[in-house]
Amino acid sequence: MTKLIKMHSYKKFIFSFVFVIFLIPNVYSDTKLVPKTELGPTKEHVLATRIITQLLENYHYKPVKLTDDLSLLVFNKYINALDPMKIYFTLEDIKRFEYHSLKTDDYLEKALLTPLFEIFKEFRTKLVSRSEKAKELIKNSNFNFEINENITLDRDLVDWAESELELDQIWRKKIKNETLNLKLNGKSTDSYKETLAQRYEGIARRTKQLNRDDVYQIIMNSYTTSIDPHTAYFSPRSVENFKIQMSLSLEGIGAVLQNKDELTVIRRIIPGGPADFSRKLFPNDRIISIGQNLNGNLVDVVGWRLDDVVDLIRGPKGSTVRLEILPKKESLGGKTNLVEIIRDEIKLEEQAAKGFTISVESDKGSNSLVGVIEIPTFYQDFDAKTAGKDDYKSTTKDVQKIIEELTKKKLSGLIVDVRNNGGGSLSEATSLTGLFINKGPVVQVKNWRGRLDLERDDQKGVAYDGPLLVLVNRNSASASEIFSGAIQDYGRGLVIGEPTFGKGTVQNLVDLNRYSEGAGKLGQLKTTMAQFFRVNGESTQHRGVIPDIQFFGLPAPKNHGEKGLENALPWAKISQASYRRSNFDESVINSLVKSHQSRIKNNKKFQHLVETEKRILEAQGKTTLSLVQSIRESEHEKNKKNQLAFENEFRFLHDLKPLTRVDSDGAENNEEEASDPYDEPKYDSLLMETGQIMIDFNNKLIEPNR
Repeated sequence: MTKLIKMHSYKKFIFSFVFVIFLIPNVYSDTKLVPKTELGPTKEHVLATRIITQLLENYHYKPVKLTDDLSLLVFNKYINALDPMKIYFTLEDIKRFEYHSLKTDDYLEKALLTPLFEIFKEFRTKLVSRSEKAKELIKNSNFNFEINENITLDRDLVDWAESELELDQIWRKKIKNETLNLKLNGKSTDSYKETLAQRYEGIARRTKQLNRDDVYQIIMNSYTTSIDPHTAYFSPRSVENFKIQMSLSLEGIGAVLQNKDELTVIRRIIPGGPADFSRKLFPNDRIISIGQNLNGNLVDVVGWRLDDVVDLIRGPKGSTVRLEILPKKESLGGKTNLVEIIRDEIKLEEQAAKGFTISVESDKGSNSLVGVIEIPTFYQDFDAKTAGKDDYKSTTKDVQKIIEELTKKKLSGLIVDVRNNGGGSLSEATSLTGLFINKGPVVQVKNWRGRLDLERDDQKGVAYDGPLLVLVNRNSASASEIFSGAIQDYGRGLVIGEPTFGKGTVQNLVDLNRYSEGAGKLGQLKTTMAQFFRVNGESTQHRGVIPDIQFFGLPAPKNHGEKGLENALPWAKISQASYRRSNFDESVINSLVKSHQSRIKNNKKFQHLVETEKRILEAQGKTTLSLVQSIRESEHEKNKKNQLAFENEFRFLHDLKPLTRVDSDGAENNEEEASDPYDEPKYDSLLMETGQIMIDFNNKLIEPNR
């Protein structure tokens, strides 16, 4: 039977997980079709459930007992995992299932999972049936695209359909919209009918390939994510595939993907990868279809499982993959682009910190030199360090060398840029902070037992003692929040930018087999074991780090970061650590804020960026879409003209040659224009404005000594 569960110290497991849990598409199964009679819990599932419930009730950072309240939450998550768009179940189905809503806690506590498997079987039946109806509708479709009707894009906003007849109408609009999308993107009648028929045949086939382990993973993740969004269960096959993915993660295009509402969405671009260098793929872009080489057929991947999409994108180094992309600036149903990416090895050195200088013109017309250090991630060659090699790669060692080189020049100050830095090694965040402070605690870590540990910098002296700014954005997370928070707490420098992501928790990956000898493979549990607290006692969880100076006018998504995740742990505060703070006169910061706001009001380059962000948020916030072809064509043409005008406004402001058109892949229309160095610092309005703030900051620091 299950051994007494005894948790090991979390400390050696402190690192930033970048796992993304997808309840349906992120499962791994064989390609064979699975009979419904084989869909039921196994003895391994029973044993794993007993271990997982013990772990989460007793050793999670915030233990949660199985109660009726939790039962309802888990049940609703399970239904939502199966049918997130509310297009398979009816209200009548949901009412029938409600019998289980307050019994799900009992099912988990007693490891009696059959009722939840039965719900999945019913879901599968309905999905296969709807796919067959969809194919029939596509075959016989003769839609009138001049009838004035709309489709709701965000199905979270609607109630369950009251009947199958109401679902029929929802599906008619769904197929009509998908047909119109393909027509507007140049597909012929025969072509779009074939594409859509294959799409729904594929959705049904992939659902029928889900095996009992896959279903169990969906059930357990409905439970784990009801406790917190970073706690998750991985089936044995998921674990194996994750290991494979990690071993192969250095080859491909360099993008982290997730599934949302039948679409594959780019969650993050990995620094140093082909996608990063292409400058044609961005977070929140959506992948519609994938083609191999320069002339291979495009394969529609709408509704595909994530692992199948990844398999298509992967390929040998030097080969080409073509991606049909719905850009983030386009609403659903918008115009797509075709992007070619040459697969390559993601070079770790390209993810390393790099330093350079920018020339900043002051308000008085003189130019000043400001140093910049970009840190895409907090990295450390742990194996080389453990082996005792002195030349092991690390963020701190690389930054120290960069500082030595930059400070040979006459700098007005130094900017450490951790925008889009999703975290990494905690020890590196700690030691990097030590380059700028003279000894002391950097972060407090509170574990599930309530024990508080201090991560400290014990090295005397600093590598740089001049004016310092840390540049952050909404995607700066975890270890980058520890670093920026410590710099702010010590008063060593100012934090500039947007409120950060707000991930202040620590996860531990637990092999369930360690608690049961002789059992079959049980999978692994990723569970939250600790929480970060700044030296001032405040958590980085949920709120993130609030900059001393926030970019004025820059719009922010409402539910971005940790605060947008369901069941995220709340912000908290503990006693502050013992540390020595250098206080800035509040009037200095107020003065810098006023200067910043005054300057950017008249800064056309900065305002162009603000308007760009507003347009993207507006497109992403669209909740309905017209099904009238003429209206959609007009919108597409208008968007195309606006995009060209907007691109040319940017180019005019930066003294670049204007475009005559924007091609389907989003590239410029000739070789000369395509070579424009958009990634040069001078085109980065946020960085250049931070440079201006540095000049003001430096002057304020000098003034008292004049």
